[in-house]
Amino acid sequence: MLVGLLVARRDATDVAAACIFAVGAWTDLLDGYLARRWGVSTRTGAWLDPLADKLLVGAPVVTLVALDRFPLWAAVVVLVREAAIVLLRIWLGTRGAGMPARPLAKAKTLTQLTAIFLYILPLPSAWDATRLAVLVAATILTVVTGVDYAVRARSLLRGAPA
Repeated sequence: MLVGLLVARRDATDVAAACIFAVGAWTDLLDGYLARRWGVSTRTGAWLDPLADKLLVGAPVVTLVALDRFPLWAAVVVLVREAAIVLLRIWLGTRGAGMPARPLAKAKTLTQLTAIFLYILPLPSAWDATRLAVLVAATILTVVTGVDYAVRARSLLRGAPA
């Protein structure tokens, strides 16, 4: 539905898409908060939640790039990192290892979601600098947390504390 609304390319459908995206982002953040607060965790949830995050980020980013409304350079960085982390988690899972997200990765997700939300909204050009600043911050956090995951995975597989 989100992608369909974006493709329609009308201000009203963009606002509806932004609302749908915001609800999806908010429920994802709420789900994580409640799971941590109540100490509820399952193997399935630990695997599916990050995958859902990747889809929540990936679908609008690919669509916005196709519509020439999101910078390709940022999309490449975000999508390559997200794909690499999914593959890394799968690989670690086959070796009986897991790697929960750190607070910086949670900040990365929040920053990415904020940037995407700003790019979905039909904002006037006066917002361009703000959108870009949030996107640059999200991209930097994307790279930093990607490197952190790789280093932690290497340590974990070598038997050192991650």
